[in-house]
Amino acid sequence: MGSKFTHLKRVMELNLSFNDAQLALVPELPSLIEQRYHLLKLIKLAGPIGRRPLSSMSGYSERETRTMLELFNQQGLVGISKEGVSITEKGVDVLFILHDTIEEKSGRRELAKELTKRLSIQKVHIVEGDSDHSGLTKKLLGMHTAKQFRTHIHNRKIVAVTGGSSVAAIPPFMQNDELSDIQFIAARGGVGEEIGLQANMIAASFAEACGASYKAFYYPDTLSEEAHAVFQHEPAAKEMLDLYSKTECVIHGIGDASKMALLRNSPEKEQRILVDRQAKGEAFGFYFNRNGEIVHRIRTVGIQIEQLQNVPLIFAVAGGESKAEALLSYLASAPEQTILMTDEGAAKKMLSLM
Repeated sequence: MGSKFTHLKRVMELNLSFNDAQLALVPELPSLIEQRYHLLKLIKLAGPIGRRPLSSMSGYSERETRTMLELFNQQGLVGISKEGVSITEKGVDVLFILHDTIEEKSGRRELAKELTKRLSIQKVHIVEGDSDHSGLTKKLLGMHTAKQFRTHIHNRKIVAVTGGSSVAAIPPFMQNDELSDIQFIAARGGVGEEIGLQANMIAASFAEACGASYKAFYYPDTLSEEAHAVFQHEPAAKEMLDLYSKTECVIHGIGDASKMALLRNSPEKEQRILVDRQAKGEAFGFYFNRNGEIVHRIRTVGIQIEQLQNVPLIFAVAGGESKAEALLSYLASAPEQTILMTDEGAAKKMLSLM
C-alpha cells in the first residue's frame, strides 16, 4: 500500500495526466493520429478510390498507405471493394469526433481567430492545405462550406450564388440535403467564364443537390450601354432584380483582378484601367484596390455591393496563397456579417501582408 501511495503522490507532484503518460510512452502518437486522420479524411472526400491514387494524393508511400488501410478496414472505418476504398458511417463518426481536437493542435483555429479580429467580419474558417497546389484542398473548402451553410441557413428561402471554381466545389457535398424549400438564383447574369463555372450552372447544381428550385439569368455581356439600360426593364431582368432585393443568403467567390479581366476577355483599354487604378480583387463584377475601394465595375445586371449590407448571411469562399491580395482588397470593405471560408495558403499569406 505504501508503494502505491508513493506512486500516487509522485504523479500528483508531477501533475502527470493520462495523456501525458501516453505521450511519454508513445511520443509519436499525436503525429500518428493526425496522419491517419488526414488519410481517412481524403478517403471521405475522394472515395471510392484506389490505393495508388490515394497514396499519390496523400503524399504517403504505397506501403504506408496499405498499412493504414488494413488498420482502417480491421476497425470498420473503411470498406474495400473492386471500385476502391470508401469510408463507412463509423469512419465518418470518428472524423467528426476528432475534428475539433485536430484543428486546435494544427494552429488553424488561432489563425482564424486572429484574421476574424483583424478583418472585422463575423467569422473565418480555415481548411488545411493550399488550393493553388492541391485540388483536394479545394474539395475540403467545398465540404466545409457546405457544412457551414447547413448550420446557418435555418429558414432562409432565397440564396444567390456566384460563379467560380471555389463555389462550384460546394454542391457535391450537399447531396441528399432536405432543403427543397430554397430557391437558388444566379447572383448576376452570365458572362464569359467556362460554362461549368458560371453562376447559372452552379445555381442549378445547388438546386439538384438539395432537391430545390433555381432561377437562371442569362445576360448578354456584349450589350452596349444603351441596350443595357433597356435590358433592365425586360420582364426577366425585373424579376431577377426583385429576387435580389429579397435575397437572404449569398455564397460568392473572390477573384484576382487581372486574372478575371483576362477570363472575361476584357478589352485592352479596360485592363489598362485596372492596372492604373491598382485593382487587386474582384467580386460581383466590381473591382477593388488594396483599401477596399471600388475602382471599376463591369456592365451587368446582378446583386449590387450596397445590397449586401442587407443580406443576413454571406459566405465568401476563396483559397490559395495567390488569392491573398484579392481577398484582402475585397474584405477591407466587406459587410461585417461575412463568413470567410478559406485555406491555410491564403490565410497565412493574408496575415503576413497585414
